[in-house]
Amino acid sequence: MSISRRTFLGQVAAGTLLSTASGGGAAAEHRIERLGVQLYTVRDLMEKDFEGTLAKVAALGYQEMEFAGYFNQTPKNVRAILDRNTLTAPSAHIDYPSLGEKLPQVIEASQIIGHRYLVNPWIDEEMRKQPDVWKRVAETFNRAGEATKKAGIQFAYHNHHFEFVPVNGTMPYDLLLKECDADLVKMELDLCWITVAGQDPLTYFSRYPGRFPLVHVKGLKKLPTGPAPVPFDQAIPNITDVGANDIIDWKRIFAQSEQAGIRHYFVEHDQPASPLDSLQASATYLRALRF
Repeated sequence: MSISRRTFLGQVAAGTLLSTASGGGAAAEHRIERLGVQLYTVRDLMEKDFEGTLAKVAALGYQEMEFAGYFNQTPKNVRAILDRNTLTAPSAHIDYPSLGEKLPQVIEASQIIGHRYLVNPWIDEEMRKQPDVWKRVAETFNRAGEATKKAGIQFAYHNHHFEFVPVNGTMPYDLLLKECDADLVKMELDLCWITVAGQDPLTYFSRYPGRFPLVHVKGLKKLPTGPAPVPFDQAIPNITDVGANDIIDWKRIFAQSEQAGIRHYFVEHDQPASPLDSLQASATYLRALRF
């Protein structure tokens, strides 16, 4: 007897539901659908050839760009280059001083380019030495987040490892998560740097579900030794391509992507010997990863 497409799909759906309810069937495997890159990785190449570098990154299979500077390109030029190369730029990094009077101009440029996230990636060392600085940072982030939200853009903060060293008994990262409004300020969790700090991302995913729509993905050869925070010049040489002599258990972490709220995965390498080769190696590993 012939069977209509609607009836067939209904029977398939019913069978799937029955299998799930009875505990039958294997768990679904997930993968990264759209691979992103933090363009700091290719900063030297972009300074010499902005569009050509983006085209080469796109040819490696990366679809989402996260900017860390525009190299004197206008917002309209950046958007046009992205469109020509069938790329999107969901996110960009902006420095802390730009969260003040410059923020309206930053937001305007971001809307032209198409950013949906603006991320502050760094608090200067001298500023970090000031008393109660992290509370003031949280207040600044909340104000920035309120302004960007009105423009349809989500504000976020990107960590390194120093945020996990207690100050007056409290980790700055924990203070930010507590003091920042959960709707106004999200986190871009650098999964390498939190590992360098000796912390487990899954602990934070469980404690603050949905707060981590963005992650940085880069490999780590070994944990550094010495008092925390380990100096950057000692930690950065241990960074490697994702999956290459890499101690980070990516499958374990990404299996909790839904709980964390991860929507964008940006590959990064701070000091690669060959930036494009590094991005190629990481992309090959991540495209094959199932979790």
